[in-house]
Amino acid sequence: MIRTLRIRLILASMVSLLLVLTVILGAAGILNYRKIVTDADSILDVLAENDGVFPADKHLENDFFSTGRHPRYDRLNSPELPYESRYFSVFLTQDGTTAAVSTGKIAAVDTQAAIEYAQMVLNSGDSRGFVENYRYILYLSGDEIHIIFLDCRREIGAFQNFLLTSTGVGLLGLFSVLLLLIILSGRIVKPFSENYEKQKQFITDAGHELKTPLTIIDADAEVLEMDVGENEWLSDIKNQTKRLAQLTNNLIFLSRMEEQPQVEKIEFPISDLAEETLEAFQALAKTRNKTISSQIEPMLSMVGDENAIRQLIVILLDNAVKYSDDGGKIELSLQKKKNTIQLGVFNTAESISRADIPHLFDRFYRADRSRNSQTGGYGLGLSIASAIVNAHKGKITSNTQDEKSLLITVTFPL
Repeated sequence: MIRTLRIRLILASMVSLLLVLTVILGAAGILNYRKIVTDADSILDVLAENDGVFPADKHLENDFFSTGRHPRYDRLNSPELPYESRYFSVFLTQDGTTAAVSTGKIAAVDTQAAIEYAQMVLNSGDSRGFVENYRYILYLSGDEIHIIFLDCRREIGAFQNFLLTSTGVGLLGLFSVLLLLIILSGRIVKPFSENYEKQKQFITDAGHELKTPLTIIDADAEVLEMDVGENEWLSDIKNQTKRLAQLTNNLIFLSRMEEQPQVEKIEFPISDLAEETLEAFQALAKTRNKTISSQIEPMLSMVGDENAIRQLIVILLDNAVKYSDDGGKIELSLQKKKNTIQLGVFNTAESISRADIPHLFDRFYRADRSRNSQTGGYGLGLSIASAIVNAHKGKITSNTQDEKSLLITVTFPL
């Protein structure tokens, strides 16, 4: 249990950190990408307003970039911008025929490549976008279609380097935090581990200490019954002594199973075991006006503690018989599914709330306290079943489809 708690602590911390880093790096990446797109579109708007070139007149250029005539381009306020930018233009007629191509401001693209890029833009149908590393704008000027391309290779490369670097740093940080959590989590859960171990030790010691007085009380009751004969008081003492002895044994067994000991595992025929256990409950179910059926796949074997698995099936069938409704139906199923053996116990019930389902395997939990007081249970049966399953590295679940029935499913790995 403590080991599971420690693993969950590490997983929760790592998942939380991963989500935070993903949000931070994702937001930074999105903002960085949007800045690249916004700056490129701003430059393309300047070029579009001047038919594919920057303002040629020096006075007009200074006025354009420095006096605020176009405040939406203030971010581009740099006299070096016309000389730093690499761009080319393609002018087409309405039918798509190339009218002119301008590649004087770029060396990486020739006339033929420029025409091919322009055809790709026409086929896309978008007025703005990316073609490879080129951001483009398409607009109509009179009877012509103008397409201007801006080289964003450096910006996109810097963006990709940012993503790779930040991802690498993030992964390194995650790995460092994982190492720290592995080292420190032991200290974090140590107080809980110590308290849990003390609790288990107390239950075991108290159980053993209670066995002796319970045995003496039971023996004394037997002697008194021989002297004075049977009476309701002695019968009540004997019954309550047996109940306390059973509760004590269950608590000790549960404490041991929760330690997940290295149980002696041997291969045994679980199909035969299920059949034998089911037969033992047939008469009990019949006296209570309930029917038991089975769907047991023959010749199935598993490796485990045969006695513990027998007790598991007994607990599940006993629980089904006790808490099924009058005239109810109980079914035991056993089958092989892929690389697992699946054991299921189904029973009808008068009523079972979906809110109770997650708590059925908790210690001393009773879904219906009034009925449980009549059956004499302590709410430990399913807790013991869960401990047995966990000791065999299996999984146990409960489910209700209509709040009028209960299905408990146990899955063992082969």
